[in-house]
Amino acid sequence: MNRNYILFDDEKRVNLLPFTFTRPASEIRVGILTITEKWEKYLGQKPSFFTVDFLSGKYPALKTNGEVCLVNGRITPNLDLLKAIQLLKQEEAIVKEGTIIAAVLKGTPSKLPEPKNFSKVTEYSGTFFEVKNVWDIFRSNGDELLADFQLITKGRKSQSISSTNRIIHPENIFVEEGAKVECAILNAENGPIYIGADSEIMEGAIIRGPFAICEHSAVKMGAKVYGPTTVGPHSKIGGEVNNSVIFGYSNKAHDGFLGNSVIGEWCNIGADSNNSNLKNNYAQVKLWNYSENHFAKTGLQFCGLFMGDHSKCGINTMFNTGTVVGVCANIFGSGFPRNFIPSFSWGGANGFMVHQVAKAIETAEIMMARRSLNLTQTDRTILQHIFDITACYRNF
Repeated sequence: MNRNYILFDDEKRVNLLPFTFTRPASEIRVGILTITEKWEKYLGQKPSFFTVDFLSGKYPALKTNGEVCLVNGRITPNLDLLKAIQLLKQEEAIVKEGTIIAAVLKGTPSKLPEPKNFSKVTEYSGTFFEVKNVWDIFRSNGDELLADFQLITKGRKSQSISSTNRIIHPENIFVEEGAKVECAILNAENGPIYIGADSEIMEGAIIRGPFAICEHSAVKMGAKVYGPTTVGPHSKIGGEVNNSVIFGYSNKAHDGFLGNSVIGEWCNIGADSNNSNLKNNYAQVKLWNYSENHFAKTGLQFCGLFMGDHSKCGINTMFNTGTVVGVCANIFGSGFPRNFIPSFSWGGANGFMVHQVAKAIETAEIMMARRSLNLTQTDRTILQHIFDITACYRNF
């Protein structure tokens, strides 16, 4: 019997806001690929999604009366986990410390089942990576990047690389077709370097792996990049970047520092903007937590900027250690703005006002049109819903 796979969002998706405002958890990029793309490669088929209602129009679940395997969208695949999932029979589930990892049902459910609903529930004894909090994205990016590098490049031959470059450990570097790399320094001693199709690493760039640049992206001239760092598709980076993940379609194209940070899609970081990733007193960083509705301890000493989709900052913007920016925020001006900037905020250190949804949508349309993409009516509906449900945070 053919089995359909559905990646589901559980109640812990709230810990991954602001990124899960605009996507299911499985659409988060960590390593080279999104979690969805990882499962697609392991399964050999495209999974569908089971997510919150307001995202289901863009990320629908397959409706079927056939056999369905639900897989937790916050968990990345490995061979042992895949084998355990494929051995599941109907009405069976595997869990880890109360969290459903996977379950098999007959037909697409109308709501997420609980462990007690299954005839057999097995505690999984193996290991896997689970995105529990937003900082897991950059903290585990090195391990996931290595795993993705091995998955993507297995049995394939890299394109040749120009002799104008200075290469250290070339066996750990893979260049896809159409990529351009000239007069750069690539050091893959500490981890692999993946250069995606039709991407470009410009002259004078210095890159230390683990590092991945996805298709149609660019590293600007003279940039300094420390791994583990991932640049998603259709993005640009410049200046200094350290241990950060950019999901895609976003730019940090100029001088300035970005470290221990996660940037969503359709973001723009203004020239000479910087984020702090270490407190002056070396204390543990606290970060805004949407589920607890206050700042919570991360257990981290290094923790930077988390910026949701469609947010922007002007030139010379300074972000303090552990800053969370929501969706469609526009930050500018001198001084340090607050550490939690709600979605649809407009302003900076001198205060904020509401960024009206019509203006935010207009900006999103213009930015996407530059990449020959359209903001769909479904996208507009999602942004309007996010505007409505985040109004409680905008007490300006």
